[in-house]
Amino acid sequence: MQKHTDIIKSIESGNFAPVYFLHGEEAFFIDKISDAIIEHALTEAERAFNQIILYGKEADFMNVVDNARQFPMMAQRRLIVVKEAQEMKTLVKLENYVSNPSEQSVLLIAHKYKKLDKRTKFAKALAKHAVVFESKKLYSNQVPQWISQYVSSKGKKIDTKASFLLTEYLGEDLSRITTELDKLSVNLNDSESITTKHIEEYVGISKDYNVFELQKAIGNKDLVKIHRIINYFQENPKSNPMVLVVSNLYNYFTKLLVVKENYKLRDQELTGPLGMSPRAVGFVREYRNASNNFSFPQLQRAFESLAIADQRTKGVGVRSMTPKAILQEFMASII
Repeated sequence: MQKHTDIIKSIESGNFAPVYFLHGEEAFFIDKISDAIIEHALTEAERAFNQIILYGKEADFMNVVDNARQFPMMAQRRLIVVKEAQEMKTLVKLENYVSNPSEQSVLLIAHKYKKLDKRTKFAKALAKHAVVFESKKLYSNQVPQWISQYVSSKGKKIDTKASFLLTEYLGEDLSRITTELDKLSVNLNDSESITTKHIEEYVGISKDYNVFELQKAIGNKDLVKIHRIINYFQENPKSNPMVLVVSNLYNYFTKLLVVKENYKLRDQELTGPLGMSPRAVGFVREYRNASNNFSFPQLQRAFESLAIADQRTKGVGVRSMTPKAILQEFMASII
């Protein structure tokens, strides 16, 4: 399968396919390819008469075909964009057009948040005649490496701890991650590598009071620091949303469980089961030390308590609980 960057490079070189079908759970890559097509397929002057934007809920396949079959006006091609195609009831009826598309049009179909059933005749026609890109969501353990690659593509570097801190804080939200990284690039000199200090300064993550530090405090069973961080979270709820905190704690305890189940492996060997870069051996040591402070029953209880905490953050089974109360309840169950 082609990478989204390869498709974008081809588009930027002026090589356009008659049909692009972009589908999958990760909207970020779909948006990037779509933006590139819209930017390069037509000049600004050509768009007024040759660019058509349709939306899945309102669009009918005949409407799409009629627009795609029209001749361009004072331009090399027409561009028809179908947004939210996952909502289009007659989408599969585009099979005949996909099998015999107009050479003077580019049809872009953005099918976000879900995959197309590849068993259909429509999917088989796309596979044969169109550029098809499945945008897969990254797992949390893949995000730090993706961050490093993204930063490298911008001609900069980021240290391992900084990429992990961003992942811990922002999760798998690639759009927000790239926004913050682009902001960092603007504020730093070309020769500077992105460090945790830069992230603390420009992204707004407190040096001492963040999810990353909370995890370390839990791993060390440092009750004083845990309660200090919880109090900070209570006073700064927008900087530390509970949904994100609970999600990160779940990932953290998952890593502790993996380490405990593979305790005979060396630190370097553990990077594989943890889905981490070999450069992240320092983090493996932290996870190993923390896992030694928890028994298997305690880890099991942590997952059960996190499930309850997740329900609390959504208001399930309780009328109202503050972030502080939710976290204190969780800590009392595991420490």
